[in-house]
Amino acid sequence: MKITSTSCICPVLVCLCFVQRCYGTTHHSSIKGTRNQTKHIEGETEVHHRPKRGWVWNQFFVLEEHMGPDPQYVGKLHSNSDKGDGSVKYILTGEGAGTIFIIDDTTGDIHSTKSLDREQKTHYVLHAQAIDRRTNKPLEPESEFIIKVQDINDNAPKFTDGPYIVTVPEMSDMGTSVLQVTATDADDPTYGNSARVVYSILQGQPYFSVDPKTGVIRTALHNMDREAREHYSVVIQAKDMAGQVGGLSGSTTVNITLTDVNDNPPRFPQKHYQLYVPESAQVGSAVGKIKANDADTGSNADMTYSIIDGDGVGIFSISTDKETREGILSLKKPLNYEKKKSYTLNIEGANTHLDFRFSHLGPFKDATMLKIIVGDVDEPPLFSMPSYVMEVYENAKIGTVVGTVLAQDPDSANSLVRYFIDYNAEDDRFFNIDANTGTIKTTKVLDREETPWYNITVAASENDNPSLLSHVTVGIRVLDVNDNPPELAREYDIVVCENSKPGQVIHTISATDKDDFANGPRFSFFLDEHLSINPNFTLKDNEDNTASILTRRRRFSRTIQDVYYLPIMISDGGIPSLSSSSTLTIRVCACERDGRVRTCHAEAFLSSAGLSTGALIAILLCVVILLAIVVLFITLRRSKKEPLIISEEDVRENVVTYDDEGGGEEDTEAFDITALRNPSAAEELKYRRDIRPEVKLTPRHQTLSTLESIDVQEFIKQRLAEADLDPSVPPYDSLQTYAYEGQRSEAGSISSLDSATTQSDQDYQYLGDWGPEFKKLAELYGEIESERTT
Repeated sequence: MKITSTSCICPVLVCLCFVQRCYGTTHHSSIKGTRNQTKHIEGETEVHHRPKRGWVWNQFFVLEEHMGPDPQYVGKLHSNSDKGDGSVKYILTGEGAGTIFIIDDTTGDIHSTKSLDREQKTHYVLHAQAIDRRTNKPLEPESEFIIKVQDINDNAPKFTDGPYIVTVPEMSDMGTSVLQVTATDADDPTYGNSARVVYSILQGQPYFSVDPKTGVIRTALHNMDREAREHYSVVIQAKDMAGQVGGLSGSTTVNITLTDVNDNPPRFPQKHYQLYVPESAQVGSAVGKIKANDADTGSNADMTYSIIDGDGVGIFSISTDKETREGILSLKKPLNYEKKKSYTLNIEGANTHLDFRFSHLGPFKDATMLKIIVGDVDEPPLFSMPSYVMEVYENAKIGTVVGTVLAQDPDSANSLVRYFIDYNAEDDRFFNIDANTGTIKTTKVLDREETPWYNITVAASENDNPSLLSHVTVGIRVLDVNDNPPELAREYDIVVCENSKPGQVIHTISATDKDDFANGPRFSFFLDEHLSINPNFTLKDNEDNTASILTRRRRFSRTIQDVYYLPIMISDGGIPSLSSSSTLTIRVCACERDGRVRTCHAEAFLSSAGLSTGALIAILLCVVILLAIVVLFITLRRSKKEPLIISEEDVRENVVTYDDEGGGEEDTEAFDITALRNPSAAEELKYRRDIRPEVKLTPRHQTLSTLESIDVQEFIKQRLAEADLDPSVPPYDSLQTYAYEGQRSEAGSISSLDSATTQSDQDYQYLGDWGPEFKKLAELYGEIESERTT
């Protein structure tokens, strides 16, 4: 089978198609079938036999973007088995078969039903086969062929990276490369000129040019100056078909900025300047500014200022403000209008970053002259020194002169000056100053050990203008005098062992002195000469501001004496020397053989008994708890005793355990003293205490006569004997108290002891008139009165 195509649009392709149709083969064809050939025999020529073709095919071409109303004819399939009777059926399979490409199964004609785009797909791979229409059996094997989409110029060039932003230094040489732009064309670069692009410049001439083939943009002028023009907008066009008429084109914009170089020196706007500075200007302060202009930018415009010469070189200094690029003029020394009224300075401004390519443009620096006029002002007084240091001894008398300060008016008027000390509100005023002379004196007694140094501020003002003040610092050092005796450095705990030997050092002591070094640390230690020699201890001065305590005898005993006292004397090295006395306490302790202290005082007893302090405390707590239990038990037993009178109505007189004379009527715990008042009736009144007694009232005069005839002492002894022999008494001690008032007085007794045996004539009705507070008392006595009446 052979494949024929009519899609040949150029003469070469027409010839190929003609050959293809006439002879059925090209250099692209593949032949499937049998081939008969003989092998090359040595000495003989090789003979080739033309094989019999059965299935021939070729590449097909189809134009893209076909817009005709009818399907586009692609080509024709034909089999040698096809006799034209319609018995052969052609089948097409593969990419786009049945959708894009259709085949007439009888004639083998192939058509394209859709408009194709080469930029989306360049070729299609299909398979063709011829079968017997009646048997559906293949007449020839299936073969593969390709349909290529033939390109047309339907895509314009595009700049994918535009628009562009680029910089180039100013003053660059002509032809300096700026940027290379590239346009892409989606058409087939292997077919025709559809993808052949050339570049041209539409806008930006005559400053820039572009290479038509490479797209490289270059400068087209010499020495392009940024200060004249900084920004350029260049439009570049790319056109296909090699720029021929009918070609498609695209454009892009390239924004070019000229970057700065140091091609401009600094320039001062004026050659002469004048500046006014008052003489009161503070040293170190800025008094003026000056600036040179530079047309460059960035680091190319950086400059420094300096004073070249002039009579004010030592008075003024200049520095550079990097932000504003200004020269800051500062004052190095104070100005004095009375001494010099004007100064002249030559100031230079120079670039710091030079480009030697442009050194021919001139020196990159400029100079100007500055005249400074000093202004006269009324100045405050000026002290003769910036600060003063004075000295005074401590304990000096009030009014002692410490020193003198001096200030003068620097102006030509030379006004008088007054002085005063600038105190804070909370400061203690230890000094004062003479307002006219500036002499400083003490107002209090100074103590160096409390405050060794004083800082005061002295102010001076003119009499004519008190608002103008000047200040100076005065430091006053308080000098030391020997006014503090030495003392022991600390409280010493000195221990001597019981097994000490004579001459043994048991401790080393030192001393301190509040006075200065000159009056203090040369200490001397010695015993008081007015006391008798200590037989137990002595003192040795080590001559290094320390002293050693030594023993005088062998062995000490805690049982005989556990504490010793050693009076010592300490003197300092001041003039005159001061001394003090102290007493050292020395404890006697038991020590190990190596000198380590084992126990002292009561601890030795505890150690010998084998009990620790904690164990003793525990034993004491147990004893206290047992005593508390016993006391509580006794208290509870006593509280359970039955009362002597079981009825509230029993009004017998009782003796209570108060310290007052007589007893209360409600107290039934005391002993009934009726028998004591009437001893003769004691035998008759022996009754049980657990039942209410029947008391028989006796006339008062009978009772009094009986008391006078009975010996009370004998009666008490009798009752004591009965109590000791009575087997029915309780099994615990009982305390019975008896009292005897003696003979009655002429004024009568105020006791209520006779109230139980005598009738009372008292009328208690008035208690009802005392108010509700005495209502209960009135009811109580009313009931008693009614019982008596009954």
